[in-house]
Amino acid sequence: MNVIKALKMYITKMTEESGPGMKVILMDKETTSIVSMVYSQTEILQKEVYLFERIDNPSKFDNLKHMKCIVFLRPTSENIALLSRELRCPKYGVYFIYFSNVISKADIKTLAECDEQEAVREVQEVFADYLAVDRHLFSFNIVGCLHGRSWNQNHLQRVSQGLLALVMSLKKRAVVRYEASSEPCARLAERVRDLLRRETVLIDNSIPFNGDVPTPILLILDRRDDPVTPLLNQWTYQAMVHELLGISNNRVSLAHVPDVHKDFKEVVLSSEQDEFYAKNLYSNFGEIGQTIKSLMEEFQRKAKSHQKVESIADMKNFVETYPLFKKMSGTVTKHVTVVGELSALVGRHHLLEVSELEQEIACQSDHAKHLQRLKALIGKESVREWDAAKLVALYALRYEKHAGNALPALLDALRARARARAAGGASEECVRAPVLALEWGGAHARKTDLFGLQDAVKITKRLFKGLNGVENIYTQHTPLLKDTIEDLIKGKLRENLYPTLGGDETNGRRPQDIIVFIVGGVTYEESLCVHQINQANPGVKVVLGGTTIHNSSSFMEEIKSAMQGVHRTHTRHIRNV
Repeated sequence: MNVIKALKMYITKMTEESGPGMKVILMDKETTSIVSMVYSQTEILQKEVYLFERIDNPSKFDNLKHMKCIVFLRPTSENIALLSRELRCPKYGVYFIYFSNVISKADIKTLAECDEQEAVREVQEVFADYLAVDRHLFSFNIVGCLHGRSWNQNHLQRVSQGLLALVMSLKKRAVVRYEASSEPCARLAERVRDLLRRETVLIDNSIPFNGDVPTPILLILDRRDDPVTPLLNQWTYQAMVHELLGISNNRVSLAHVPDVHKDFKEVVLSSEQDEFYAKNLYSNFGEIGQTIKSLMEEFQRKAKSHQKVESIADMKNFVETYPLFKKMSGTVTKHVTVVGELSALVGRHHLLEVSELEQEIACQSDHAKHLQRLKALIGKESVREWDAAKLVALYALRYEKHAGNALPALLDALRARARARAAGGASEECVRAPVLALEWGGAHARKTDLFGLQDAVKITKRLFKGLNGVENIYTQHTPLLKDTIEDLIKGKLRENLYPTLGGDETNGRRPQDIIVFIVGGVTYEESLCVHQINQANPGVKVVLGGTTIHNSSSFMEEIKSAMQGVHRTHTRHIRNV
């Protein structure tokens, strides 16, 4: 199961079915992102697509009848209205229309009535209705999908339609399992089940039935069960870039970096388009430094060879290899700039020291030691307020039930730090963050044993890990998701906790194809975890997705959105601890 390959197949189909000749592609905001995540502009140009237009922001060009128009839109009422207007006064010669999901017969009729000049040649449904971030990772770019424990109805519709498109694009007849204790998971599971039933004929015509293989599973989980993973600093390349710089649709802004060249104020980090990035997605920060050094040395060797243009043969060789040389130059400059900024942030804000304590709080229980070190770090000026607030949030989650809980004193220390710096609103947000995190994801909200305090197997694992030591103190933490997926693969995921809608159709066979979706967002640490599970289990393929891909900042936005207007009885309890 490869979500990038699935989307590329659809986009290639769109560009090829219109035949040879100059083409324009007409998209909306979301489909523009969907295409840009899997194809570079250069690759699209090679398919004779020379113009990129947005249906909600049409260009001023009028006479373009010589061009074929590929229309790729989400089947929303707004897009139907905009496309109807376009077809009444067609700007292009012919139209090949593709919707990213199922479109109603009523909408087809509306478009047909508007096509008075008979410019439309094709209308098709393709199932390219999600963002393919990596081969095993997808997202919908939705932060704040819930209000309290209820779905925003627009987001529920978007996500359920997107999951229908995902199983259709991967050609999987999936059954739905969900976290029974989570109302949002139950609502989404029911909505997806209903869509799958409604499209039974489409599924029967599109996906061959194969009774010889275990039934694929779509497992829907709740972010609230693991509020720890998104709060941690990260040390693998992709996750670290997202935590410290932010990745949005494969793009990273470096505009704030001093003296950065104008061509590198925004860079693209895509495993499909950047070989160096693809090879080093999961390398830790120390390895990246060594790899960058090797890349620089190789580039310098090639640069010297390019300086020796003394004969006709040298000139010919230079002309043939210059495009690759120029591409390599761009790759080197891009990654040196990114890694240089990461390194500067790590040093400036003492992130190694911060991360070491984060990992210890997440993985070990030593209240007195953790409290002492936490107080010391809060008092350090070089430690960012946000990092101090995250540490307090982790402490609040870990030691919520501890007899010596000192959360009120730690919150006072954060306030005192803010007053000493005469800081304003941002500091108050940092003081509120640990309380919100505990309100949203405390023991009262979680149904899982996040810290392994009750489960004998987890306690034993942790004991052995402690005795054996850890390979890297900055990557001790393992997401809760790993245990959940491994239990599912082994057939040990309890049906009463994760029921199958409509009953168990797997006949007791262990699944080989698994789609995991987390309501409330996933992280790149969990993506790495899924990558490792896929490597360790030949014959099993796991794809991971979420409403969005979080770093700690967006995760706090998710919590704030969910907690807006929610009656907080637990907060008063915190203040009285």
